[in-house]
Amino acid sequence: MGSFEVIEHEKDPKGEQGKFRIIAINFVDPEFVKIDAETDVDKGTLLDVQDGKAFLNKKLIGRVVEKKDGKSIRVSTSFDIKYTGGYSLDGKTVYLDEHFPQIMKIDGKEVDARESIGLHHELPEKWLSDEAYEYPYAHEMATGIEKKYVESLGVKWKDYCDEVDRNLRNVYSRKLEKSPSSLDLAPYLYCRDQEALKEIRRSTTK
Repeated sequence: MGSFEVIEHEKDPKGEQGKFRIIAINFVDPEFVKIDAETDVDKGTLLDVQDGKAFLNKKLIGRVVEKKDGKSIRVSTSFDIKYTGGYSLDGKTVYLDEHFPQIMKIDGKEVDARESIGLHHELPEKWLSDEAYEYPYAHEMATGIEKKYVESLGVKWKDYCDEVDRNLRNVYSRKLEKSPSSLDLAPYLYCRDQEALKEIRRSTTK
């Protein structure tokens, strides 16, 4: 499966002595794994995951108990999405506003927003939200994953953010006309963004 960066670790939720629960993400593909481990590791540690087993410096430390990836995820660009990106309640679809450019040209390179925003931000954010992490934390972690993906393309993060912000202004200036009925409203509810919620509900397609 490849190299995974630890983004969360804790003592085993079941209370087993000497056991730890680790969440790690491969930001390139992207992939998510939940690992039951006998060794605690710090955030930022890189683990090698192969055949359902997790290794640290070639030493077996645990086994994968859950895995998610973006291979079967659909990226939809057919709707208006408040604040540009979102995801469905079931996590099988990520949304990118139809008015946001799918391909951004940055310093001579092309960045596919369906990958950078859709699969490397919105999708990991949904994965973490489904693990009961609060929205601000999930959003912060997802932004870090998006950043690492963008930089892996040889694009400077600041240049990328400048281009994204330029396009966001165009999206934000538009009134929603067709929001997807399956859109997960959790981020808007957490932020108590009543105006956004009203606009989304008013424009939701049947």
